[in-house]
Amino acid sequence: MEEKAETAVPVSFLSPPEGNTTFLDGTTWCVALAGASQIDLQNALDWACGLGKADCKAIQDGGLCYEPDTLVSHASYAFNNYYQQNGNSDIACNFGGTAAVTKHNPS
Repeated sequence: MEEKAETAVPVSFLSPPEGNTTFLDGTTWCVALAGASQIDLQNALDWACGLGKADCKAIQDGGLCYEPDTLVSHASYAFNNYYQQNGNSDIACNFGGTAAVTKHNPS
């Protein structure tokens, strides 16, 4: 009795996460919205640097990106760090409505 050779099933490749524009039209960044409330920005920054595990060393006092020492600047750095680590998807750049994706380098 002969065994039938199994039919090869093609492996499907997953497309990038929805909202990921890095592959479509260049690099994107996540930045804090200047019009967001200071309380909301601070809460989002605290989350990004805490539970979100963004690398926030550079925005600590004396760090490479500490200046300008503004909440919007520090939040933008942390939000973008989190965004880049989490697939550049729109959902990784929400922070309670205090952030948005941009194609303009915020550096």
